[in-house]
Amino acid sequence: MTPSIEDLVSRHRACFRSGKTRPAQWREEQLAAVRAMVTERASDFYEALWKDLRRNRVDAAVADLNAIADEATYARRKVRRWMKPQREGTPFFLWPGRTTIRFDPLGVGLIIGAWNYPIQLMLSPLIAALSGGNAAVLKPSEVSPASADALARLVPQYLDRDAVSVVTGGVAETTVLLEQQWDHIFFTGGTSIGKIVMTAAARNLTPVVLELGGKSPAIVHASADLQVAARRIAHGRWLNAGQTCTAPDYVLVAREAAPRFLGHLKAAVVDFYGTDPQRSPDYGRIVSPHHFDRLTRLLGEGTIHHGGQHDRDDLFIAPTILTDVPLAAPVLQEEIFGPILPVLEVDGVEQAIAHVNARPHPLGLYVFARDGAVADRILEATSSGDAAINDCAVQPIIRELPFGGVGSSGMGKYHGQWGFRAYTNARGVLHRGTGLDPSLRYPPYSRNTRLRNWLMGVR
Repeated sequence: MTPSIEDLVSRHRACFRSGKTRPAQWREEQLAAVRAMVTERASDFYEALWKDLRRNRVDAAVADLNAIADEATYARRKVRRWMKPQREGTPFFLWPGRTTIRFDPLGVGLIIGAWNYPIQLMLSPLIAALSGGNAAVLKPSEVSPASADALARLVPQYLDRDAVSVVTGGVAETTVLLEQQWDHIFFTGGTSIGKIVMTAAARNLTPVVLELGGKSPAIVHASADLQVAARRIAHGRWLNAGQTCTAPDYVLVAREAAPRFLGHLKAAVVDFYGTDPQRSPDYGRIVSPHHFDRLTRLLGEGTIHHGGQHDRDDLFIAPTILTDVPLAAPVLQEEIFGPILPVLEVDGVEQAIAHVNARPHPLGLYVFARDGAVADRILEATSSGDAAINDCAVQPIIRELPFGGVGSSGMGKYHGQWGFRAYTNARGVLHRGTGLDPSLRYPPYSRNTRLRNWLMGVR
Protein backbone atom coordinates (compact mmCIF):
# COMPACT_ATOMS: atom_id res chain seq x y z
CA MET A 1 0.00 0.00 0.00
CA THR A 2 1.32 3.45 -0.95
CA PRO A 3 1.75 5.57 2.19
CA SER A 4 -0.19 8.81 2.43
CA ILE A 5 1.58 12.14 2.35
CA GLU A 6 0.86 12.53 6.06
CA ASP A 7 2.44 9.12 6.76
CA LEU A 8 5.52 10.01 4.69
CA VAL A 9 6.09 13.21 6.61
CA SER A 10 5.59 11.40 9.92
CA ARG A 11 8.07 8.72 8.94
CA HIS A 12 10.70 11.28 7.96
CA ARG A 13 10.13 13.27 11.14
CA ALA A 14 10.57 10.14 13.24
CA CYS A 15 13.78 9.41 11.37
CA PHE A 16 15.08 12.92 11.96
CA ARG A 17 14.17 12.92 15.64
CA SER A 18 15.96 9.61 16.10
CA GLY A 19 19.19 11.44 15.27
CA LYS A 20 19.94 9.20 12.28
CA THR A 21 20.52 12.09 9.86
CA ARG A 22 22.89 14.08 12.07
CA PRO A 23 26.22 12.19 11.90
CA ALA A 24 28.73 13.27 9.27
CA GLN A 25 29.04 9.69 8.05
CA TRP A 26 25.32 9.44 7.21
CA ARG A 27 25.48 12.72 5.31
CA GLU A 28 28.55 11.61 3.37
CA GLU A 29 26.92 8.30 2.51
CA GLN A 30 23.79 10.01 1.18
CA LEU A 31 25.80 12.52 -0.84
CA ALA A 32 27.82 9.67 -2.33
CA ALA A 33 24.53 7.94 -3.17
CA VAL A 34 23.29 11.02 -5.07
CA ARG A 35 26.46 10.96 -7.16
CA ALA A 36 26.15 7.22 -7.75
CA MET A 37 22.54 7.61 -8.85
CA VAL A 38 23.23 10.23 -11.53
CA THR A 39 26.31 8.43 -12.83
CA GLU A 40 25.16 4.82 -12.73
CA ARG A 41 21.67 5.60 -14.04
CA ALA A 42 22.63 8.43 -16.37
CA SER A 43 20.92 6.73 -19.33
CA ASP A 44 17.60 6.78 -17.47
CA PHE A 45 17.91 10.50 -16.88
CA TYR A 46 19.09 11.22 -20.43
CA GLU A 47 16.03 9.43 -21.78
CA ALA A 48 13.69 11.31 -19.45
CA LEU A 49 15.16 14.71 -20.36
CA TRP A 50 14.85 13.90 -24.06
CA LYS A 51 11.20 12.94 -23.64
CA ASP A 52 10.33 16.02 -21.62
CA LEU A 53 12.39 18.71 -23.38
CA ARG A 54 14.29 17.01 -26.21
CA ARG A 55 17.44 17.98 -24.39
CA ASN A 56 20.56 16.76 -26.17
CA ARG A 57 23.08 14.66 -24.25
CA VAL A 58 25.78 17.31 -24.10
CA ASP A 59 23.49 19.86 -22.46
CA ALA A 60 21.95 17.18 -20.24
CA ALA A 61 25.40 16.08 -19.09
CA VAL A 62 26.75 19.57 -18.47
CA ALA A 63 23.68 21.26 -17.03
CA ASP A 64 22.11 18.34 -15.18
CA LEU A 65 24.01 15.17 -14.43
CA ASN A 66 27.64 16.34 -14.28
CA ALA A 67 26.62 19.43 -12.34
CA ILE A 68 24.85 17.30 -9.73
CA ALA A 69 27.65 14.74 -9.52
CA ASP A 70 30.22 17.49 -9.01
CA GLU A 71 28.08 19.31 -6.45
CA ALA A 72 27.49 16.13 -4.46
CA THR A 73 31.21 15.32 -4.48
CA TYR A 74 32.09 18.83 -3.39
CA ALA A 75 29.58 18.78 -0.52
CA ARG A 76 30.74 15.33 0.59
CA ARG A 77 34.33 16.56 0.71
CA LYS A 78 33.47 19.73 2.64
CA VAL A 79 30.62 18.70 4.94
CA ARG A 80 32.71 17.88 8.02
CA ARG A 81 34.37 21.27 7.83
CA TRP A 82 31.02 22.99 7.43
CA MET A 83 29.62 21.11 10.44
CA LYS A 84 32.46 22.08 12.75
CA PRO A 85 31.33 24.61 15.39
CA GLN A 86 32.70 28.08 14.72
CA ARG A 87 34.62 29.74 17.56
CA GLU A 88 33.93 33.38 18.38
CA GLY A 89 35.32 35.80 20.93
CA THR A 90 33.82 35.99 24.44
CA PRO A 91 33.41 39.33 26.29
CA PHE A 92 35.84 39.64 29.22
CA PHE A 93 33.04 39.94 31.79
CA LEU A 94 31.88 36.43 30.82
CA TRP A 95 35.28 34.86 31.38
CA PRO A 96 36.01 32.06 31.95
CA GLY A 97 33.95 30.99 29.00
CA ARG A 98 33.94 30.31 25.29
CA THR A 99 31.49 31.15 22.52
CA THR A 100 30.66 28.92 19.56
CA ILE A 101 28.19 28.78 16.70
CA ARG A 102 26.68 25.36 15.99
CA PHE A 103 25.05 24.54 12.67
CA ASP A 104 22.11 22.34 13.58
CA PRO A 105 19.83 20.61 11.06
CA LEU A 106 16.39 22.15 10.64
CA GLY A 107 14.41 18.92 10.36
CA VAL A 108 12.16 17.78 7.50
CA GLY A 109 12.12 19.87 4.33
CA LEU A 110 9.85 20.07 1.30
CA ILE A 111 11.52 20.63 -2.08
CA ILE A 112 9.25 21.66 -4.95
CA GLY A 113 11.03 21.50 -8.29
CA ALA A 114 10.66 23.12 -11.69
CA TRP A 115 10.11 21.52 -15.09
CA ASN A 116 12.83 23.31 -17.06
CA TYR A 117 15.76 21.56 -15.35
CA PRO A 118 13.74 18.82 -13.69
CA ILE A 119 16.70 16.75 -12.46
CA GLN A 120 19.14 19.47 -11.44
CA LEU A 121 16.56 21.64 -9.68
CA MET A 122 15.39 18.67 -7.61
CA LEU A 123 18.73 17.18 -6.65
CA SER A 124 20.73 20.37 -6.05
CA PRO A 125 18.47 21.50 -3.18
CA LEU A 126 18.46 17.90 -1.95
CA ILE A 127 22.26 18.00 -1.73
CA ALA A 128 21.93 21.11 0.44
CA ALA A 129 19.34 19.41 2.65
CA LEU A 130 21.42 16.25 3.07
CA SER A 131 24.64 18.12 3.77
CA GLY A 132 22.76 19.97 6.52
CA GLY A 133 21.62 16.67 8.07
CA ASN A 134 17.94 16.89 7.15
CA ALA A 135 15.20 14.62 5.85
CA ALA A 136 13.32 15.74 2.74
CA VAL A 137 10.31 15.14 0.51
CA LEU A 138 10.81 15.87 -3.19
CA LYS A 139 7.92 17.07 -5.36
CA PRO A 140 8.96 17.11 -9.05
CA SER A 141 6.98 19.12 -11.56
CA GLU A 142 4.15 17.30 -13.29
CA VAL A 143 4.93 19.31 -16.44
CA SER A 144 8.05 17.15 -16.97
CA PRO A 145 6.49 13.73 -16.25
CA ALA A 146 9.27 11.50 -17.57
CA SER A 147 11.83 13.14 -15.27
CA ALA A 148 9.40 12.99 -12.33
CA ASP A 149 8.89 9.26 -12.94
CA ALA A 150 12.65 8.67 -13.18
CA LEU A 151 13.22 10.38 -9.84
CA ALA A 152 10.33 8.52 -8.20
CA ARG A 153 11.76 5.23 -9.40
CA LEU A 154 15.47 5.80 -8.69
CA VAL A 155 15.60 7.89 -5.50
CA PRO A 156 14.26 5.05 -3.29
CA GLN A 157 16.82 2.68 -4.82
CA TYR A 158 19.78 4.86 -3.81
CA LEU A 159 18.83 7.04 -0.85
CA ASP A 160 17.69 6.31 2.70
CA ARG A 161 13.95 5.69 2.41
CA ASP A 162 13.39 6.68 6.02
CA ALA A 163 14.74 10.15 5.26
CA VAL A 164 14.02 10.90 1.59
CA SER A 165 11.00 10.27 -0.61
CA VAL A 166 9.45 11.49 -3.86
CA VAL A 167 5.81 12.50 -4.28
CA THR A 168 4.54 12.78 -7.86
CA GLY A 169 1.31 14.33 -9.06
CA GLY A 170 -0.07 17.76 -9.78
CA VAL A 171 -1.77 20.64 -8.03
CA ALA A 172 -3.80 18.42 -5.71
CA GLU A 173 -0.71 16.67 -4.35
CA THR A 174 1.21 19.92 -4.01
CA THR A 175 -1.69 21.46 -2.13
CA VAL A 176 -1.73 18.58 0.37
CA LEU A 177 2.04 18.84 0.77
CA LEU A 178 1.83 22.56 1.54
CA GLU A 179 -0.75 21.83 4.23
CA GLN A 180 1.80 19.80 6.22
CA GLN A 181 4.11 21.09 8.93
CA TRP A 182 7.60 21.57 7.50
CA ASP A 183 10.86 22.83 8.90
CA HIS A 184 11.93 24.30 5.55
CA ILE A 185 10.40 24.75 2.09
CA PHE A 186 12.44 25.14 -1.10
CA PHE A 187 10.61 26.21 -4.24
CA THR A 188 11.81 26.85 -7.78
CA GLY A 189 9.33 28.35 -10.22
CA GLY A 190 7.36 31.45 -11.12
CA THR A 191 6.58 34.44 -8.95
CA SER A 192 2.82 33.81 -8.80
CA ILE A 193 3.24 30.26 -7.45
CA GLY A 194 6.06 31.49 -5.23
CA LYS A 195 3.58 33.75 -3.48
CA ILE A 196 1.26 30.78 -2.88
CA VAL A 197 4.14 28.77 -1.42
CA MET A 198 5.22 31.63 0.80
CA THR A 199 1.64 32.14 2.02
CA ALA A 200 1.43 28.46 2.95
CA ALA A 201 4.81 28.65 4.70
CA ALA A 202 3.72 31.72 6.65
CA ARG A 203 0.93 29.78 8.36
CA ASN A 204 3.57 27.86 10.29
CA LEU A 205 6.35 30.46 10.12
CA THR A 206 8.36 28.02 8.01
CA PRO A 207 11.60 29.35 6.51
CA VAL A 208 11.78 29.30 2.71
CA VAL A 209 14.18 29.55 -0.17
CA LEU A 210 12.40 30.82 -3.27
CA GLU A 211 14.21 30.82 -6.63
CA LEU A 212 11.82 32.66 -8.92
CA GLY A 213 13.65 33.87 -12.02
CA GLY A 214 12.40 37.12 -13.52
CA LYS A 215 13.51 39.29 -16.42
CA SER A 216 17.30 39.16 -16.42
CA PRO A 217 18.81 41.91 -18.61
CA ALA A 218 21.96 41.78 -20.70
CA ILE A 219 23.53 45.23 -21.12
CA VAL A 220 25.87 45.55 -24.09
CA HIS A 221 28.11 48.62 -23.91
CA ALA A 222 29.77 50.15 -26.95
CA SER A 223 33.16 49.05 -25.59
CA ALA A 224 32.16 45.37 -25.60
CA ASP A 225 33.60 42.76 -27.92
CA LEU A 226 30.34 42.56 -29.84
CA GLN A 227 30.97 39.20 -31.49
CA VAL A 228 31.84 37.51 -28.20
CA ALA A 229 28.90 39.22 -26.48
CA ALA A 230 26.52 38.04 -29.20
CA ARG A 231 27.75 34.43 -29.06
CA ARG A 232 27.56 34.22 -25.27
CA ILE A 233 24.14 35.87 -25.14
CA ALA A 234 22.90 33.55 -27.90
CA HIS A 235 24.13 30.51 -26.00
CA GLY A 236 22.60 31.71 -22.73
CA ARG A 237 19.27 32.61 -24.33
CA TRP A 238 18.69 29.58 -26.58
CA LEU A 239 20.12 26.84 -24.38
CA ASN A 240 17.18 24.55 -23.55
CA ALA A 241 15.11 26.51 -26.09
CA GLY A 242 15.26 29.55 -23.82
CA GLN A 243 13.66 27.74 -20.88
CA THR A 244 16.34 28.67 -18.36
CA CYS A 245 15.69 30.84 -15.31
CA THR A 246 19.10 32.55 -15.55
CA ALA A 247 18.87 33.19 -19.31
CA PRO A 248 19.10 36.80 -20.53
CA ASP A 249 15.48 37.83 -21.03
CA TYR A 250 16.18 40.94 -23.07
CA VAL A 251 19.15 42.96 -24.32
CA LEU A 252 19.87 46.66 -23.82
CA VAL A 253 22.48 47.56 -26.42
CA ALA A 254 24.20 50.90 -27.00
CA ARG A 255 22.52 52.54 -29.97
CA GLU A 256 25.74 53.05 -31.90
CA ALA A 257 26.63 49.37 -31.50
CA ALA A 258 23.17 47.93 -32.21
CA PRO A 259 23.48 47.20 -35.98
CA ARG A 260 26.79 45.35 -35.56
CA PHE A 261 25.55 43.50 -32.47
CA LEU A 262 22.37 42.34 -34.22
CA GLY A 263 24.43 41.10 -37.15
CA HIS A 264 26.67 39.09 -34.85
CA LEU A 265 23.66 37.77 -32.90
CA LYS A 266 21.95 36.49 -36.05
CA ALA A 267 25.21 34.94 -37.23
CA ALA A 268 25.62 33.18 -33.87
CA VAL A 269 22.14 31.63 -34.11
CA VAL A 270 22.84 30.30 -37.60
CA ASP A 271 26.27 29.05 -36.54
CA PHE A 272 24.85 27.21 -33.51
CA TYR A 273 21.65 25.76 -34.98
CA GLY A 274 21.89 26.10 -38.76
CA THR A 275 19.50 27.72 -41.20
CA ASP A 276 16.80 25.19 -40.22
CA PRO A 277 17.03 24.89 -36.43
CA GLN A 278 14.08 22.48 -36.37
CA ARG A 279 16.45 19.88 -37.79
CA SER A 280 19.29 20.67 -35.38
CA PRO A 281 20.06 17.84 -32.95
CA ASP A 282 21.21 20.45 -30.43
CA TYR A 283 18.04 22.53 -30.24
CA GLY A 284 15.33 21.65 -27.72
CA ARG A 285 11.56 21.89 -27.71
CA ILE A 286 8.93 23.75 -25.71
CA VAL A 287 7.80 21.70 -22.75
CA SER A 288 4.03 21.68 -23.44
CA PRO A 289 1.29 22.94 -25.80
CA HIS A 290 0.21 25.42 -23.11
CA HIS A 291 3.62 27.07 -23.05
CA PHE A 292 3.88 26.87 -26.84
CA ASP A 293 0.64 28.83 -27.22
CA ARG A 294 1.75 31.36 -24.61
CA LEU A 295 5.02 31.97 -26.45
CA THR A 296 3.61 32.21 -29.96
CA ARG A 297 1.33 34.98 -28.77
CA LEU A 298 4.46 37.00 -27.99
CA LEU A 299 5.88 36.69 -31.51
CA GLY A 300 3.67 39.47 -32.87
CA GLU A 301 5.16 42.14 -30.63
CA GLY A 302 7.69 44.30 -32.45
CA THR A 303 9.61 43.31 -35.58
CA ILE A 304 11.00 39.83 -36.12
CA HIS A 305 14.64 40.44 -36.98
CA HIS A 306 15.37 36.72 -37.24
CA GLY A 307 13.46 33.49 -36.69
CA GLY A 308 9.78 33.35 -35.83
CA GLN A 309 9.04 29.96 -37.42
CA HIS A 310 7.05 27.54 -35.28
CA ASP A 311 5.37 24.14 -35.45
CA ARG A 312 2.84 23.24 -32.76
CA ASP A 313 2.82 19.53 -33.56
CA ASP A 314 6.57 19.43 -32.88
CA LEU A 315 6.43 22.03 -30.04
CA PHE A 316 9.10 23.89 -32.01
CA ILE A 317 9.69 27.64 -31.93
CA ALA A 318 12.78 28.89 -33.76
CA PRO A 319 15.34 31.09 -32.01
CA THR A 320 13.76 34.50 -32.50
CA ILE A 321 15.19 38.01 -32.24
CA LEU A 322 12.71 40.88 -31.82
CA THR A 323 13.43 44.58 -32.40
CA ASP A 324 11.30 47.73 -32.21
CA VAL A 325 9.36 46.30 -29.28
CA PRO A 326 7.08 48.78 -27.43
CA LEU A 327 8.04 49.07 -23.76
CA ALA A 328 4.49 48.23 -22.71
CA ALA A 329 4.39 45.00 -24.74
CA PRO A 330 3.80 41.81 -22.71
CA VAL A 331 7.07 40.34 -24.01
CA LEU A 332 8.85 43.06 -22.01
CA GLN A 333 6.59 42.79 -18.97
CA GLU A 334 6.46 39.06 -18.21
CA GLU A 335 9.26 36.53 -18.00
CA ILE A 336 9.49 35.01 -21.48
CA PHE A 337 10.92 31.60 -20.56
CA GLY A 338 11.27 30.62 -24.19
CA PRO A 339 13.36 31.17 -27.33
CA ILE A 340 12.42 34.83 -27.92
CA LEU A 341 14.91 37.63 -27.31
CA PRO A 342 13.90 41.32 -27.53
CA VAL A 343 16.77 43.70 -28.31
CA LEU A 344 16.30 47.32 -27.24
CA GLU A 345 18.54 50.25 -28.10
CA VAL A 346 19.62 52.68 -25.38
CA ASP A 347 21.48 55.97 -25.52
CA GLY A 348 23.92 55.24 -22.74
CA VAL A 349 24.75 53.52 -19.49
CA GLU A 350 22.47 55.71 -17.38
CA GLN A 351 19.46 54.96 -19.55
CA ALA A 352 20.18 51.26 -19.25
CA ILE A 353 20.45 51.57 -15.47
CA ALA A 354 17.18 53.50 -15.30
CA HIS A 355 15.44 50.83 -17.38
CA VAL A 356 16.63 48.03 -15.09
CA ASN A 357 15.80 49.92 -11.89
CA ALA A 358 12.28 50.72 -13.08
CA ARG A 359 11.49 47.00 -13.01
CA PRO A 360 11.50 44.25 -10.37
CA HIS A 361 14.91 42.95 -9.33
CA PRO A 362 16.07 40.21 -11.73
CA LEU A 363 17.66 36.89 -10.85
CA GLY A 364 20.72 37.64 -13.01
CA LEU A 365 22.23 40.75 -14.55
CA TYR A 366 24.79 40.60 -17.35
CA VAL A 367 27.13 43.36 -18.45
CA PHE A 368 29.22 43.17 -21.59
CA ALA A 369 31.93 45.82 -21.60
CA ARG A 370 35.69 45.96 -21.88
CA ASP A 371 35.59 49.20 -19.89
CA GLY A 372 35.78 48.04 -16.26
CA ALA A 373 34.45 51.36 -14.97
CA VAL A 374 31.23 50.81 -16.90
CA ALA A 375 30.72 47.37 -15.38
CA ASP A 376 31.43 48.73 -11.88
CA ARG A 377 28.99 51.59 -12.39
CA ILE A 378 26.18 49.24 -13.44
CA LEU A 379 26.79 46.85 -10.54
CA GLU A 380 26.86 49.73 -8.05
CA ALA A 381 23.64 51.24 -9.36
CA THR A 382 21.49 48.11 -9.74
CA SER A 383 20.38 45.07 -7.76
CA SER A 384 20.06 41.44 -8.85
CA GLY A 385 20.32 37.95 -7.40
CA ASP A 386 23.70 37.51 -9.06
CA ALA A 387 25.61 38.92 -11.99
CA ALA A 388 28.26 38.20 -14.61
CA ILE A 389 30.58 40.45 -16.56
CA ASN A 390 31.19 39.49 -20.21
CA ASP A 391 29.24 36.25 -19.87
CA CYS A 392 25.76 35.12 -18.91
CA ALA A 393 23.78 32.26 -17.39
CA VAL A 394 26.87 30.26 -16.38
CA GLN A 395 27.61 31.74 -12.94
CA PRO A 396 25.39 29.18 -11.10
CA ILE A 397 27.87 26.40 -11.87
CA ILE A 398 30.45 28.02 -9.58
CA ARG A 399 29.90 26.05 -6.38
CA GLU A 400 31.45 28.62 -4.09
CA LEU A 401 29.08 31.40 -5.18
CA PRO A 402 25.69 31.91 -3.52
CA PHE A 403 22.86 31.40 -5.98
CA GLY A 404 19.37 32.83 -5.59
CA GLY A 405 17.21 35.85 -6.18
CA VAL A 406 16.43 39.11 -4.46
CA GLY A 407 13.03 40.76 -4.11
CA SER A 408 10.60 39.46 -6.72
CA SER A 409 13.23 37.10 -8.15
CA GLY A 410 13.36 35.18 -4.89
CA MET A 411 14.94 34.98 -1.47
CA GLY A 412 17.58 32.83 0.17
CA LYS A 413 20.74 31.39 -1.35
CA TYR A 414 22.05 27.92 -1.98
CA HIS A 415 24.84 25.90 -3.66
CA GLY A 416 27.87 24.70 -1.74
CA GLN A 417 28.22 26.06 1.77
CA TRP A 418 25.40 28.51 1.10
CA GLY A 419 23.02 25.56 0.69
CA PHE A 420 24.33 23.99 3.88
CA ARG A 421 23.68 27.27 5.72
CA ALA A 422 20.16 27.51 4.26
CA TYR A 423 19.33 24.10 5.74
CA THR A 424 20.85 24.63 9.17
CA ASN A 425 20.15 26.80 12.17
CA ALA A 426 23.18 28.88 13.17
CA ARG A 427 22.82 28.35 16.90
CA GLY A 428 24.91 30.57 19.14
CA VAL A 429 26.13 28.85 22.31
CA LEU A 430 27.90 30.30 25.35
CA HIS A 431 29.91 27.80 27.43
CA ARG A 432 30.61 29.16 30.96
CA GLY A 433 32.91 27.89 33.60
CA THR A 434 31.74 27.81 37.23
CA GLY A 435 35.01 28.39 39.03
CA LEU A 436 34.35 32.13 39.28
CA ASP A 437 30.97 33.60 40.13
CA PRO A 438 31.50 37.14 41.54
CA SER A 439 28.65 38.69 43.47
CA LEU A 440 29.06 41.93 41.52
CA ARG A 441 26.82 40.46 38.83
CA TYR A 442 23.84 40.05 41.13
CA PRO A 443 21.56 42.40 43.09
CA PRO A 444 21.64 44.31 45.26
CA TYR A 445 23.67 46.52 42.97
CA SER A 446 24.30 48.95 45.81
CA ARG A 447 27.17 46.69 46.88
CA ASN A 448 29.40 48.39 44.32
CA THR A 449 28.26 51.83 43.21
CA ARG A 450 31.35 52.47 41.13
CA LEU A 451 30.89 49.27 39.10
CA ARG A 452 27.18 49.96 38.68
CA ASN A 453 27.88 53.45 37.32
CA TRP A 454 30.54 52.11 34.97
CA LEU A 455 28.17 49.47 33.57
CA MET A 456 25.50 52.14 33.10
CA GLY A 457 27.92 54.44 31.27
CA VAL A 458 28.25 56.97 34.06
CA ARG A 459 31.83 58.27 34.23
